[in-house]
Amino acid sequence: MSRSENRLFFPQSALDVWIVDGSVELEDGELVILSEGRRFKLTEAVRVLEEVSGSGDTYKLSGRAKIRAELEQLGAEILESSMLLGDAAYDTVPGWLGTPVGTLAEHEESADREGKGAPALDTDEELLTRFLARNA
Repeated sequence: MSRSENRLFFPQSALDVWIVDGSVELEDGELVILSEGRRFKLTEAVRVLEEVSGSGDTYKLSGRAKIRAELEQLGAEILESSMLLGDAAYDTVPGWLGTPVGTLAEHEESADREGKGAPALDTDEELLTRFLARNA
């Protein structure tokens, strides 16, 4: 059974905090969650919160995280937490899409993982939830 690639959105503001407090490291375009030993390849992205101009969400972007370069190819102009695309204006959150390096099963078997005694996880979202619970 084939699954689509699992990607997680990491807001830039959260990464800034985690880097300063030593919870994560950035190495060669990869985010490493130190307590989990889990690696994510990062691609610059934005999370589109909502269309705010009243022009309508023609591209159906509200509530989605999209790769910044793809949005710019569509003609989007992105500045901090705002984006213009055609006649529409959007509120956004700048950040990064993280694609897990290797499968979760491979990670669970890995010697890099600190919490070997912790319960097995079914998804990377569960891993991130566990990380956030420790670092909130």
